[in-house]
Amino acid sequence: MDIISFVLCLALFAVIGIWSSRRSSPEKQDYLLAGGNVSPLLTALSAAATKYSGYIFIGLMGYVYTHGLSAIWIAFGFFFGDLLAFFFVHKKVSEATARTGALSFAELLSLWPGGNYRILRVVIALITLVFLLTYAAAQFNAGSKALHVLFGWEYYIGSVVGAGVILTYCFTGGLRASIWTDAGQSILMMFAMALLLVSAIIANGGLVPFHEALNNVSPSFLDLGSERFGSFEAMALFGFGWLFNGIGVVGQPHIMVRFMALDNPDHIRKTGVIYFTWSGVFLLISITVGLAARLYIPDTSSLDAELVLPMLADVLLPGFAVGIIIGGVFAAAMSTADSQVLSCSAVLSEDFKIVGRGIGARRIATAIVVILSLVLGLVASANVFTLVIFAWSALACSIGPVVIVLALGCRPSQTTLLIMMAVGMGVALLWREMGLNTTVYEGFPGIIAALGVYMLTLPFSSSSKEQSEA
Repeated sequence: MDIISFVLCLALFAVIGIWSSRRSSPEKQDYLLAGGNVSPLLTALSAAATKYSGYIFIGLMGYVYTHGLSAIWIAFGFFFGDLLAFFFVHKKVSEATARTGALSFAELLSLWPGGNYRILRVVIALITLVFLLTYAAAQFNAGSKALHVLFGWEYYIGSVVGAGVILTYCFTGGLRASIWTDAGQSILMMFAMALLLVSAIIANGGLVPFHEALNNVSPSFLDLGSERFGSFEAMALFGFGWLFNGIGVVGQPHIMVRFMALDNPDHIRKTGVIYFTWSGVFLLISITVGLAARLYIPDTSSLDAELVLPMLADVLLPGFAVGIIIGGVFAAAMSTADSQVLSCSAVLSEDFKIVGRGIGARRIATAIVVILSLVLGLVASANVFTLVIFAWSALACSIGPVVIVLALGCRPSQTTLLIMMAVGMGVALLWREMGLNTTVYEGFPGIIAALGVYMLTLPFSSSSKEQSEA
């Protein structure tokens, strides 16, 4: 029964994507930006599903299971950093898209300053391609882990299944199919996580016994982190660092393209209300489910903590419901992977222009990206949490600062922007390589370093020079 319900979920995603493609036109704006007429509801749900990927169901769930309530600081950063960035970036992205007519995120940033920063476009496109392929590979890994636990399938089978479904609807409908499918997947993701939470509480006899059981896991399991980090100051620094993970959403092309496709910049507030309501509820439920997993799954040295959610579903739920949970995991992974695939195909077809013109060329680009990310997912040895954080950080610290300064109305020269990107990414990767990310998330020093470069160049730059350089 679990396989039947899971297959039904996959079939539903494919049907939604193919059905939505009936509204598509052969124009490249439709394939890459859904015609620029996506409603606030669809934009919000699609952006939420894209951001809260299989990483939440697999990666973050394992982190909460291992570290207890102190993991809430990661969720805190996800939410409030994102909210802070939303106040001054997202509407400007929508307005700049309407003004420039850009079809890819790299093209938007190259045209935003008023000139045509060709080298910047190529560099952003290359970074997008490299790190979104890595990110998409992590999503395929997330789905395959869930299927391996419940059905005993080899890891590669789950990756191939996910890639096949994504290719089916993205091939036909482009971003429009992705957005509609993401919206449906966001509903299934929320339902699956809520079903697990309610089942865990009922199995413990209600809220009070459930809370008491969590308290009994260990003395520090429900501690916010003062014991884990050693002091309140260290805990606060850890939480503050993760705010920059949330701010880093502005450097994620696969998420920001949703706001490029919004029908009207004036609808951004309505979009934000839906997006952050969904996000807040989903994060709170997810953290609680991660805590609940410790009540049913013993913590052993041989356990892969990233497998606890499908294991928890298998313990608490009947077969048909387990299939729905795995459908939720796959929905989370696919809603992000399809967005990353289309962002990378836009790089190949629009920024690099290496696959020709027309709808056929864009579909070829999509197929190439799916295959590349699938192969990378099959050979990658790192876990989902590590792969996602690595890719997210690289994009956040290189592209993110560029978006921030442009949204604030600044007009740096192309040279300044390129140096900012190099310094931001370099600092973040060096920080992680030195192991300092266990104390402070690498996005903090990376983004601050890049913005610092811009501040240092101000005395040596003139407004006219910055505006004219291309």
